[in-house]
Amino acid sequence: MIPITVVDVRDAEDLVVEVLRSGSIAQGPMVKRFEDAFAAVSGTKHAIAVNNGTTALVAALQVLDLQPGDEVVTSPFTFVATLNAILEAGATVRFADIRRDDFAMDPENTAAAVTDRTKVLMPVHLYGQTADMGKLAPLAAERGLQVIEDSAQAVGASFEGKPAGSFGIGCFSLYATKNITTAEGGVITTDDDELADKLRVLRNQGMRARYQYEVAGHNYRMTDLHAAVGIPQLAKLDQLTAARQANAKRLSEGLAGTPGLEVPQVLPGREHVWHQYTVLVGPHAMLSRDELAAALTERGIGNGIYYPKIVFDYDCYAVHELIPGARVEDFPVARSVAEQALSLPVHPHLSESDLETIIETVREVLGA
Repeated sequence: MIPITVVDVRDAEDLVVEVLRSGSIAQGPMVKRFEDAFAAVSGTKHAIAVNNGTTALVAALQVLDLQPGDEVVTSPFTFVATLNAILEAGATVRFADIRRDDFAMDPENTAAAVTDRTKVLMPVHLYGQTADMGKLAPLAAERGLQVIEDSAQAVGASFEGKPAGSFGIGCFSLYATKNITTAEGGVITTDDDELADKLRVLRNQGMRARYQYEVAGHNYRMTDLHAAVGIPQLAKLDQLTAARQANAKRLSEGLAGTPGLEVPQVLPGREHVWHQYTVLVGPHAMLSRDELAAALTERGIGNGIYYPKIVFDYDCYAVHELIPGARVEDFPVARSVAEQALSLPVHPHLSESDLETIIETVREVLGA
């Protein structure tokens, strides 16, 4: 089986042992070391490590002091954590349909979704490529809105040389399948000194110093053990990204012209880090997306459907009072992509033989 992802953190053994031998495994100097390295990658003054990517989104919203009825505009085509975080923060969710070429919020649809109650734009940088921040960031500035980037899948990505997570408040996931992983973990990035200070206090039960409580806080801390796993990966992020980019280029060259298959694009001015290599299986393909996924699995090619439905198209959200008037049919591009998207292996551990097998198998089952 050629897996959809491979987790290899063996380079972290020495640092993990160092933490274990220190006798201090909670948040400490290793977390600070990880934060400094991550800030350098994201091009921001501050990187605040937390215990997961969802926490990063929740905390970023919480420090903005949103009031009941305040709105956050985001993508309907995303992992459920994006929506869960907004609801947990007590905000009202509005959605803007996406573009087919980058799987991210369409700036024109986003502008139309903004109302007098909107306080935050939350673009989602999906599959390793940023949203169109050249239009979304100016829109936010024009309307007086905060930007929270759901950069969970975009560590190392950039738009016109500016890193993901540096356009406002960046929120990253370090889950096991991400390009940089600490098994579980997250990071919030910002250039705002005041927000960074609030986030550090918030993640530590609201304490600035021991038993000096300033806000009603939470335990959002990362441990030194988790940080130790991530530090060596940050040191070789360029190498890991280059391998993903080379694999994606080979896949696109090999799959070009396959009947009914649309390969992903790298849009001008964007550095794509290929968290996922996601093709679209169109209506004229020999097999449907689900049939292709099953055929590839049967032939030993790992694959994934990210994501099978629009994010709110589940009973637990369809009746939620904080999603005003959202209907699946209002987001035709997101709905179409959700029905057609299929991710193929692109991770750095693929061999040339693996890549050839993936290409040949996809083309074969689609009748190329």
